[in-house]
Amino acid sequence: MPNSLSPVLLTDAEMAEADRLTIAGGTPGSALMEQAGTAVASEAARLAPRNSRIAIFCGPGNNGGDGFVAARLIARQGFAVQLGLLGAREGLQDDAALAAGSWTGDVRTIEEVDLEAADLAIDALFGAGLARDLDGPAKAVVLRLNEWTERTKRPILAVDVPSGIDGSSGQIRGAAINATRTITFFRRKPGHLLLPGRIRCGGTAVADIGIPDTVLATISPKTFVNGPALWSRSFPIPRVDGHKYSRGHALVLSGGLAHTGAARLAARGALRAGAGLVTIATPREALGAHAAALTAIMTRLCDGPGDLEQLLADRRKNALVMGPALGVGDKTRAFVRAALSADAKQGERRRAVVLDADALTSFADDAEGLARLIRQSGKDVVLTPHDGEFARLFGQIGKNNENRWASLFLEGQTLPALVTALHSDSKLDRTRAAAVLSGAAVVLKGPDTVVAHPDGLASIAGDLPPWLATAGSGDVLAGIVGGLLAQTMPPWEAASAAVWLHGAAARHFGPGLIAEDIPEHLPPVLQAFFADGLLQADGS
Repeated sequence: MPNSLSPVLLTDAEMAEADRLTIAGGTPGSALMEQAGTAVASEAARLAPRNSRIAIFCGPGNNGGDGFVAARLIARQGFAVQLGLLGAREGLQDDAALAAGSWTGDVRTIEEVDLEAADLAIDALFGAGLARDLDGPAKAVVLRLNEWTERTKRPILAVDVPSGIDGSSGQIRGAAINATRTITFFRRKPGHLLLPGRIRCGGTAVADIGIPDTVLATISPKTFVNGPALWSRSFPIPRVDGHKYSRGHALVLSGGLAHTGAARLAARGALRAGAGLVTIATPREALGAHAAALTAIMTRLCDGPGDLEQLLADRRKNALVMGPALGVGDKTRAFVRAALSADAKQGERRRAVVLDADALTSFADDAEGLARLIRQSGKDVVLTPHDGEFARLFGQIGKNNENRWASLFLEGQTLPALVTALHSDSKLDRTRAAAVLSGAAVVLKGPDTVVAHPDGLASIAGDLPPWLATAGSGDVLAGIVGGLLAQTMPPWEAASAAVWLHGAAARHFGPGLIAEDIPEHLPPVLQAFFADGLLQADGS
């Protein structure tokens, strides 16, 4: 697979390790810098008109060294180059100093660079591993570059990541460049996909600079771009000798009469995702509303936790979706306890459960209680919060309640690190910590949805369309997850696949999307899936 298409993402620390391993294997760091600068020069030539003027802003580290190499190669191609350096040339060290030594042109201060005369600016100030927020002259030049590109509409090419973006989290460190294009090396970083980093990067290209793929075996990365390469091998494929019961039976809990639409959206999502049967468990007051609106989806009465327990006595109902418009409070908590307490017989696969919306909010500030239920159940559980639900559920962890959590872990010393991660500004770290703490796969929704497994695996959605920001969209997503779980897809893979399919269906429809449209545009997405040879419908 070409590097530009690789699903592997490397944190700042992992990318530093990739560099270290390559250099330890005999490739000089200066050779890596030469290749990086070459890639920058090539990308600049594509962005700038022939014989145009290019301003290069170099920082005091290796990112600046890449800029010096690029300046030398760009000048050879006939471009007029101005180079500005943040700090003193004498302060450059090691490979960056060597790269600067190969540049025979003028070196100005960053304040002396004439931006108004430039057709393209190259941001080689700072790479992904910023140690602190930008301030002083560094912040001033970032703000100056942003004002220039906004006013003139001339492009900025960022090296590695836009300066001021944290490569591991995508967060802004004081201020950050608004790049038109970003060129990075070997593999992308989480910050290229997580907001606001993704927006600041513009489009991102990946260049091969001589780091061998073999270093990945040592690094063992656990963060990936969400896409079929992650989960297609476990995607449920209908077989010629299959039948509706072999494709699973998803059960969706409904709220009262005034709140029935959310359950129908989730149920439709589960059915379109491939579940062989889908049933809505409805209170008596809402039965008529559901019966009048449903055809392929069945209904069963469920007025309370006792009714749910009776429904779950049928082991063929192997996936349960609960939360969309179910209501917040004691009754929903009792439903969750009933769902997570229903045990499988010896040798049977335990029922999978999706907890969304009100099922999560009903445990606000009691994530520890929910985690105990999940861990004691031994079930495959997926939590699907948006940011607000996540904060309500996990926001109080670490506020004088560590002792309640410590008993959930074999090694209590891991808890402080998890609490720190849970309250960090990194969406990736927060989701991972929540997965470990809860014992469930966690889907933290948004335009950069992260799916994390308790073992540390995480996927990041890099291309979800804005049309998904519509009422009921999350209900459909919960249903798609449930439909895939009903077909015995593992939880992290099911959740990641559901996020991707959800986005692909919305993209297929386009502007004007409402939640009801999403399930109906899953079939063409799946058809393209099969047609591309990613999956085979006969199960071979």
